[in-house]
Amino acid sequence: METVQLPSSEQMYRALSNRDTTYEGVFVVGVRTTGVFCRPGCPAKTPKAENVEFYASPREALLAGYRPCKRCRPLEMVGAAPEWLSGLLAEVDDDPTRRWKDTDLRAKGVDPARARRWFQANHGMTFHAYVRARRLGQALGNIKHGGDLTGAAFDAGYESVSGFRDAFAQMFGTTPGRGRNQPVMKVSRIPTPLGMMIAGATDDGLCLLEFADRRMLEKQLVRLSARLDCVATPGDHPYLDQLANELSHYFDGTLERFTIPLVLPGTEFQRSVWNSLLDIPYGETRSYQDLAATVGRPGATRAVGTANGDNRIAVVIPCHRVIRSDGNLGGYGGRLWRKRFLLDLEGTLNSRELLDGAKR
Repeated sequence: METVQLPSSEQMYRALSNRDTTYEGVFVVGVRTTGVFCRPGCPAKTPKAENVEFYASPREALLAGYRPCKRCRPLEMVGAAPEWLSGLLAEVDDDPTRRWKDTDLRAKGVDPARARRWFQANHGMTFHAYVRARRLGQALGNIKHGGDLTGAAFDAGYESVSGFRDAFAQMFGTTPGRGRNQPVMKVSRIPTPLGMMIAGATDDGLCLLEFADRRMLEKQLVRLSARLDCVATPGDHPYLDQLANELSHYFDGTLERFTIPLVLPGTEFQRSVWNSLLDIPYGETRSYQDLAATVGRPGATRAVGTANGDNRIAVVIPCHRVIRSDGNLGGYGGRLWRKRFLLDLEGTLNSRELLDGAKR
């Protein structure tokens, strides 16, 4: 496999100076004066340009003699829970119904402000909002399994049914009574070498996998919930466990085809495009024109491109394997550097034409 083409040194140094986390996974930086290597978004003071050198991966930096920075921890997956928070998260998982106060956090040795900042950055909500979502999600599970509304409300720590109804409606956009009969989409975050991903699964299969920094992701989740007529709630699901396992093997190069069942709500044309994407073999690419011909619409290249961009299940449905007929990589909703990474991982960038396209 050939080395991934890095951005220019000027571009990478500008990203380092701006602490631009969108370059996570693109490069790491070695600092000659300290002997450490860092992520692009490291909060430490930016070193002078003449004192840095850039590498495509932590492995390359380690082989060059650098040691990992203790502040930004470049060997950890992007978005993985830090050590100081892991014990608290384990307790939340063990008892999602518990109500936590800032004094409880301090007793665990966790600064509430620090926890709030981490959850805002990694979950888009405060720690207390996250715990409330987990609590309401468990209450929904109780209701769906035959529990009565009053019992669910008090088990979730609410002092009145009306307060529980209001909180439930605000969180899920529906009433507890209607939620009883709706499917549930469990939503979780999965750390990957390309950054945090948001995954959603129902009892029928995986229905969402997007990069956490994808624009309008929250609105997309709302639209998907409406399309499936389901309630989305944070939580665990066997299919999410299967996905995390398969993604891990995919990124370490030992899995070429995902086996997790998929839920693909969309038009007949969209589903035909998505199913055709699934037929593109690992290590190969197709042009938009090829894809249009495959679905029986050779003149609908633009419509195929739109359907390709509407794919809600990144990586698993390999829309990254579609390129322009001239060898240019084209666009990618998850950012072009990730598309380049994925094609390189699959060995596709051995093609001279694709390498040339990746540089443009």
